[in-house]
Amino acid sequence: MLLQRDLSQKELAQLVGVTPAAVNAWAKGRSVPRYEKIADIAEALGVAVEDAVSRRPPESTPSELEWVFQRAPQDGSRTGGNVAAYAFAANLEVLAREATQNSLDERLERRLPVTSRFVLHELTGRHLHDFLTALRWSSIERHIREAADRRQKTGRVLLDGLNELERTGRLVLLRVDDYNATGLTGPDYDDGRFARVIRRTLDSGKNGAQGGSYGLGKAALWAASRFGLVLVNSTLSEAQDGRHERRMAGRLELPWHRVDGEDFAGPAWFGIKDRERTNSVRSWWADDVTAESLYMERSDSSPGTSFLVVGAYDGSGDTEQLEDMHDQLVNGVARNFWASMVGGEQVGPLLRASVSAWRNGHVVRAERFVDPHAHEPARSRAVKAFLDGRTTAELTSREDVLKASVTLRLPARKEPDATDEQRPTSHEAVLLVTPTTEDDPKPDHIAYMRSTRMVVRYKRVSDLPLGHRRFQAVLLTGVATGVDSPDAVAAERLLRTAEPPDHNDWTSTEDLTATYVRGARQCILDFKRAAEQSIRELLAGQEEESDTDEGPPILRDLLTLEAPTKARTQGFPVVHAVEGDVTDSGAWKVRVTVKLPERDAPWVLAPVARFVVRSGGNIPVKWAGMLVPERDCELTASGNLRFREGARRGIFRGVTDASTHPVAAGMSCIEVDVPRAKEIAE
Repeated sequence: MLLQRDLSQKELAQLVGVTPAAVNAWAKGRSVPRYEKIADIAEALGVAVEDAVSRRPPESTPSELEWVFQRAPQDGSRTGGNVAAYAFAANLEVLAREATQNSLDERLERRLPVTSRFVLHELTGRHLHDFLTALRWSSIERHIREAADRRQKTGRVLLDGLNELERTGRLVLLRVDDYNATGLTGPDYDDGRFARVIRRTLDSGKNGAQGGSYGLGKAALWAASRFGLVLVNSTLSEAQDGRHERRMAGRLELPWHRVDGEDFAGPAWFGIKDRERTNSVRSWWADDVTAESLYMERSDSSPGTSFLVVGAYDGSGDTEQLEDMHDQLVNGVARNFWASMVGGEQVGPLLRASVSAWRNGHVVRAERFVDPHAHEPARSRAVKAFLDGRTTAELTSREDVLKASVTLRLPARKEPDATDEQRPTSHEAVLLVTPTTEDDPKPDHIAYMRSTRMVVRYKRVSDLPLGHRRFQAVLLTGVATGVDSPDAVAAERLLRTAEPPDHNDWTSTEDLTATYVRGARQCILDFKRAAEQSIRELLAGQEEESDTDEGPPILRDLLTLEAPTKARTQGFPVVHAVEGDVTDSGAWKVRVTVKLPERDAPWVLAPVARFVVRSGGNIPVKWAGMLVPERDCELTASGNLRFREGARRGIFRGVTDASTHPVAAGMSCIEVDVPRAKEIAE
């Protein structure tokens, strides 16, 4: 406390009317002051008596809070931002997925669900001014401006955020709360949950059946901020320094920048000055007023953490309005965690999730708990039937759920531990299949999941029997099967290593190759193929019921001569938007957004630029050098673009070769087409 209040033992002795030797004895633990002296000490230090009695850190006043920036290393090295923030697509659905997965991984009381709340709050006018004052915005704004370098990706995002704030006078906050979670326990600097989240990058600390494995999920929060700025308020399940509630801190992620001739590495932390460490701040224990001024107050004392994303936005550009952001969060939680929110008669759900939206303290969208049965009726019915033990051997009604086992072979690990002495060699996953309705927009899919039942991937099942019932399937693996047996734990280990950073498939990864003997990838491929084959076998002889004598619906659809009443699904990639201008050298510089239809394999495209003419065919022109991938795509060896598997939108840039123009660029219009690469002679 003396360090925090910047007092010496001699000064305290004078304030409480004792000798410096007495204060030294108290500080060293050789003696204990009388209660009346403890009250005098508390008054001198400006703390509560109970803080002085327990010798715990006092609640900090707002005047003690400050931002401290990490100075750049002396060797001149620079970092252009936190690379972990670019491991995912920049949209609110990804944020909802990563934040909720982290909450589920930290579930405290296993008999109760984690409660996850997403609260959007748009601030303008006085509300915005008061918040920025509490945040000490004036201390960091100049750093953000100096870091907003148009030549760097992170810098362009920062500059756009500053321009939006100035242009609109509007700031969106997104608070992500969890309850019945462990909270950010542990010391400020040494190993623990607090240090792994606030101080470190790419440090997961997770194991066993938890969903995360890379330590990247937390970066989605910072990536969702226009300024790379996130605050935290945590209620701890285990006391730290004698306290549990309102442990607060902030972290700002900027690239290297220079202010007043001094170089800064980028990151900054918000807290109280650490008197024992140079140029460092610690987390602080806040009072109710400070938490409220920063929109970080929690609804009750249940352990867990609140993350406040300052300047929240959807990086994909698909959504800007508060109401649309609300809907995207609802859909993101429902799409990824509907199974986690399903409970049975004897087994409760793992998760309860809600979304609400506010504007300047007034409700725009009231808190809405996500109902899995409303978003995924067929799949939710299947999981509930499994939890209740009400699956069937054949389909006799539209409510039935078929259950089957699918074997996952478990390869040996390269460096076995003591638990591998009696290593299981296989794991029996649970496959559920149930009919779906005629209006289901995406029937005949299988959903892979493990651990906390977060959906890893949706995949359409191919080569199905003619006239089969429309269905939805769920594949439960590892501890998602409801058991914690050695084979289930071994399956979790295997599949965790087979997931890429965005946890959207089971495939070959560096971690899988480094951890398991040769053949591990084949085990996973065989497992997924076996699951699809099991579905085909279950559906054999289970033709779609028909109320007429016109035959199965699939044949009626093939033979009908009537015009379709519904718009057909886009079957090929198309150019969604082209932005561009003419350079000083007379070339067209364009930025192209491509919309991609759903497909299991990556799209490989060979973009073509053409000059538009009034008559005849438009005239193709060449690209000057290589195309530049910007989002969800990469260059192939032949110069084409390969778009990420599962991506629905991609962006690239290119510059035309002015020497191939039929007329001056300033006198022309340009169009861009994206045919598949195999259709182009290379």
